[in-house]
Amino acid sequence: MSDVHFTRSVDKDLLSRLKAAREQADAAYNAALSALDAALPGVPSMPHGSVPPDETQVTPLNERFAILGGMQPPGGWKGLLLKPVWGLLAPVLARQEAFNAALVDHVNRNAAVGRSVRDSQLALIETLRIELERLATFHSALLIYLQQLTPYVDSKDYEFDGLAVRRAEDIAEAVETLHHRTVGPGGAISGVGDELNRRLEMLAVREHRYQARVAALDAAHAQLAQTLGVVTRATQTLKREVERIMQQHSGDGSRAPDEGTVLPPGSGGTPAPRPGTVAASENSFAAGGIESFKYVGFEDQFRGSTTVIRERLQDYVQVFEGQQDVLDIGCGRGEFLDLLRQRGIGARGLDINHEMVEQCRQRGLDATEGDALTWLQGLEDESVGGIFAAQVVEHLQPDYLVRLLQRAGEVLRPGGVLALETVNVACWFAFFQSYVRDITHVRPLHPDTLAYFVRASGFPHVDVQYRSPYPDAHKLQHVPGGDALQYALNANVDKLNSLLFTHLDYAVIARKP
Repeated sequence: MSDVHFTRSVDKDLLSRLKAAREQADAAYNAALSALDAALPGVPSMPHGSVPPDETQVTPLNERFAILGGMQPPGGWKGLLLKPVWGLLAPVLARQEAFNAALVDHVNRNAAVGRSVRDSQLALIETLRIELERLATFHSALLIYLQQLTPYVDSKDYEFDGLAVRRAEDIAEAVETLHHRTVGPGGAISGVGDELNRRLEMLAVREHRYQARVAALDAAHAQLAQTLGVVTRATQTLKREVERIMQQHSGDGSRAPDEGTVLPPGSGGTPAPRPGTVAASENSFAAGGIESFKYVGFEDQFRGSTTVIRERLQDYVQVFEGQQDVLDIGCGRGEFLDLLRQRGIGARGLDINHEMVEQCRQRGLDATEGDALTWLQGLEDESVGGIFAAQVVEHLQPDYLVRLLQRAGEVLRPGGVLALETVNVACWFAFFQSYVRDITHVRPLHPDTLAYFVRASGFPHVDVQYRSPYPDAHKLQHVPGGDALQYALNANVDKLNSLLFTHLDYAVIARKP
């Protein structure tokens, strides 16, 4: 029997590298779990309700407020002597008694109101305590779930490794049988070869199943990462709301300003509008409240990180050089406000999303929660030096957009700049990816359409700048050759590229004359 010679596809070096990579991944996973465990927030101590109203003097006041009662002047000569005095004192005492009665009634009513306010405070504090305990329980359950992932994956690896070893042993047994049968009839060799092919096919099927299961686990990990991002933002939002409520009921009981109150302008921001309430836009999506964190997470996942957006908006800073009192409509997480602040350009942000405004304020940026058109209507004419809106106009209804552009032309100073960036729906890839993916988009705006309405709003000179070109390497490619057929094919490729893969965004930039 001749020796069997074969070449191994998995050598010791490869096994060592795979082992090192697995150990490194295990260490990183365990470190991440430890960090998550250490970061789990506990349930904070809840504030106490306000002191109950002091009602110790309520009963004496009710018993003693009457002065005259059934008092009458005495009869006889004493009555005659006291009658002039009584005539003077009776009206005064009657007014005093009426005042006392009104005061006692007021005290009685406010005692009931004080009891009701304290009961409401205690009920609110108890509700918050229950919700925080539920959130802490959820965090603990989530951590336990994450800790079970590693044993789950390891058990699958052990099973697949065992199957692989068994298949290898089956193949080795088949090879050995083949060697024994080579000395026998040729028909036996053919049968062994068929059996070996069948076993190899079975092994390939099992390997395919293993790869599919690994892909499913990777997808589960990705979904878990998205869920953790949403849970983190929900925790931050709930924590901020609890701190705000605790501040309202601590100390001397002073209350924070209502969320609808127009805040005063910052040292370098745009002027605040004339007195009036900033209304919520009809085009808003989770504009305010505790649920607005979901749209922030949507922006983080699909629009890009803060660093990426800063790089994309960097070129717009030079458009506003020399301007002050710039208004960033739809400021989002404040990337452009930060760029303007670094350049020394005074600016204020405006957004209808409560969570995004809170993020800006936490970074020291001047941002206000409110509706854009209502805000502009509250400003004085020719009071701002620039208006910027990136990825905003596609969220607006047509009549709202027309009114917004008209008012923008009125509040800009002569020489002021208007810059509007939006999705380039003339690029089919941008339309079916960026535009359609966002459920808050209202209507696509072709570059010619937006440029026309800007001109019609008092801006005679409009510049349309196309941005974010689609990578050439990912476009349809020319076929080599120079005959007529290849030339026609390449010309059609160019036409398709001009429709499908051009610039993903564009900006309409205008300056008020």
